[in-house]
Amino acid sequence: MRRRSPRDVRAPRVLRGLRARLIAACVAVAVLAAATASWASAASAGNSLLRSTQQRIADTAARRITDTAPALVYPPDTDDLRKIRDALDGPVVVTYESLRVHTGETAAITEQLRTAVHGGDHLALQRVDSATGMKLLVGVPVLITGVDGQQRPSGIEVYLVRDLGDVVRQVNALTRNAIWTSALALPVAVLLALLAARGVLRPVRELRGTARKLAGGDLDARLRPSGADELAELATTFNDTAASLQSSISELARMEADSRRFVADVSHELRTPLTTLTSVAEMLEEDLERMPSDARASIELAIAETRRLASLVEDLMEIARFDAGAAQPHLERVDIPGVVRECLRSRSWTEQVRLDSPEELAAVLDRRRLDVIVANLVGNAFRHGEPPVVVRLSADEQEVHLEVIDNGPGLPEGVAAQLFDRFYKADSSRGRSAGSGLGMAITAENVWLHGGTIEAGNADGAGARFAVRLPRWSEET
Repeated sequence: MRRRSPRDVRAPRVLRGLRARLIAACVAVAVLAAATASWASAASAGNSLLRSTQQRIADTAARRITDTAPALVYPPDTDDLRKIRDALDGPVVVTYESLRVHTGETAAITEQLRTAVHGGDHLALQRVDSATGMKLLVGVPVLITGVDGQQRPSGIEVYLVRDLGDVVRQVNALTRNAIWTSALALPVAVLLALLAARGVLRPVRELRGTARKLAGGDLDARLRPSGADELAELATTFNDTAASLQSSISELARMEADSRRFVADVSHELRTPLTTLTSVAEMLEEDLERMPSDARASIELAIAETRRLASLVEDLMEIARFDAGAAQPHLERVDIPGVVRECLRSRSWTEQVRLDSPEELAAVLDRRRLDVIVANLVGNAFRHGEPPVVVRLSADEQEVHLEVIDNGPGLPEGVAAQLFDRFYKADSSRGRSAGSGLGMAITAENVWLHGGTIEAGNADGAGARFAVRLPRWSEET
């Protein structure tokens, strides 16, 4: 029978959310790649469109000014400036020193552009945002050719304002197309991610299912490796590990079964001769007073060792019954204070133990096993603690609470976690008469058999404290 622990905790699912994270990562990468490509393409196309538009406007303005310049008289007058203005379309400003002619809205022309054109010999461009949209500013210095063939500024400066609204709308259209392209890539990316996740996670799900079968006791569960990738290698390694684990568990189970059978057989075979020895020891004990003094000590030692051996055999047989699953509680309605008083009275502990309990406390428990629990805990308190020993009983609607507290030095640090292990002795220097090391293990097995819990520790201002919780009512009641 599996040893029951009252506080089993189910392990969390490690793989929870892996599918979602894998799909999200694939979708993010795909959408990011599509968005990056679309935006880069849109930005490149937009910049090319702006540059080509600017170049076309600048080339047209320069050609018309060049065609008009030979007909001018230098220094020019207002009529000459008007000739240049009339040769150009849209808002234009033509200046020469203090002379100025213009047409259309030219307020967008900046001082920065004027500075770049003034006294220079090359065309200048500038884009600005205005209340009516993006504008392209073009500044052109008119050059004249001297008798030496060199060109120099004539002092005439031409400024044009051109609307880039159509170009901006085309660029915005490209941007919208990039957004739609990214959006349309999303469902395709999700579909591809689902297919990829399905292919990648299917072996992982199979691994999880097979691992659960192993955990559930199916030691023959194995994976079917397919392919030659890392997951196939993982499946092969898992199968090798499972086979090794199966072999080890089978060997351990065989050894444990042999050990339990050996203990049970030896205990059973020892029982009959021990009964005879115990009877002889009792007869010798009755005649101790009539025996010579030099033989009395040896006989007393033989009687004590016989009783100790009988107790050890009984403990071993009880442990064997627990291991074989033969131990079953015989539940009945009992008065717990009455059972505890009878336990103390039958062992002559009434004067040494203080019982702190309500007058009546009913529960459905195994009377004999409750007696074993109380006797082992109180006996342990006498062996390893100091009087007075206190047994405290209380209950609520669901549980019965039993505490045994002694007045000794308490449990050493780190002992509580091992105290209920079989054959454990906190003090390895204790003599052979200090016990078999099975008493607390049997106590714990009886508590667990009821579905209860037992804890060991130290009480405030006292010695060791053992706290037992037992279900008050069985499921049948």
